[in-house]
Amino acid sequence: MNDPGAIRGRVLEPLPNSLFRVELEGGGKVVAHAAGRARLASVRLLPGDRVLVELSTTDPGRGRILSRLV
Repeated sequence: MNDPGAIRGRVLEPLPNSLFRVELEGGGKVVAHAAGRARLASVRLLPGDRVLVELSTTDPGRGRILSRLV
């Protein structure tokens, strides 16, 4: 997972419609959805899980979860 635009974060809480509130490593919070292989593989995300998040270029308060970190 060497995506240069990705930031590490931690899932704070699940939200309706497959959204998650994620606290970023450098501070700040975003609302993110599972994308790509994370959604296709039905990765279960629970509060406290560390994830890799790609932020939206148009709205910095939104993003997508690329993967769950082990």
